[in-house]
This record gives sequence, structure tokens and C-alpha cells, in this order.
Amino acid sequence: MNIYFSCSITGGRQDQEIYQIITNILLDAGHVVPTAHLAKPNVIDVDKLVQPQDVFLRDSNWVHHCDALVAEVTTPSHGVGYEIALALSLKKPVMCCYQKGVRVSKMLTGNTMPGFHQLAYANPQELREGLLIFLKELSSNQTI
Repeated sequence: MNIYFSCSITGGRQDQEIYQIITNILLDAGHVVPTAHLAKPNVIDVDKLVQPQDVFLRDSNWVHHCDALVAEVTTPSHGVGYEIALALSLKKPVMCCYQKGVRVSKMLTGNTMPGFHQLAYANPQELREGLLIFLKELSSNQTI
């Protein structure tokens, strides 16, 4: 499957190691992740070379063509919120992951829309287990 990975870039990169863990889980499970580069430590330097409208068009296109979106939302990001809303409006399954104990927007934690999932995790193992369950359900039923 084609999985769009979404994470904070300009909002802060303190969770970059977690982003790498998530993209590795998705890739190791055999999925295509067109945004895997977002997990790399140098993404800010690379991002500076791309014009804002090009990012918008490219990323919107990727969301339109993905089978699901996985977002790490521990660090708030306007772009991530936009991508989540776009995916949900397109009826794409969305998984929002965040670290337990971190304050996350009530717009996310209170979301009961069909296809919207949340995963609060305490460590990388919980993150891996939760994502693998989501991916398994997604593979067996494209309408989760």
C-alpha cells in the first residue's frame, strides 16, 4: 500500500528519531512511503530548496493518491493538521500517533470520524505494535 507519512518540519524536529522509527516500520512492512524523506535529519535543509507552492502541490497530490495517512502529532504542526483534514475529506484512513502524556489538540483527540484512529504510545515497542495492528486491519479491510 501507499502510505503518506506526515510529521512536523518547521514546527520542530525534536521527534525526528521517532519519525525515523515510524517510516522504518512502514517500509519494513512492505509499504510505499513517498514522504519517508521527512524522517531524515537534514529535511529542513532540503526543504529550503523547494518553493511553498511546489510543496503544497506535491504533498496534496501524494495525499490524494495514498491509501492511508500516518501522522506523528506529538509536535504540533499546521501542515500536519491540514494533511490530516485533507485525507479525511477524501475518506482515507488516518492514524495519528503521539507520545503518552503529551498534550494533543482536542480537535484530534475528540475526533470520532469514520476512518480516524489514534495511537498514544509510551515507547517505540508500543508504537510498532499499534502501527502493525493498524496496517494489518488496513490490509484486510480497505474501509477501516
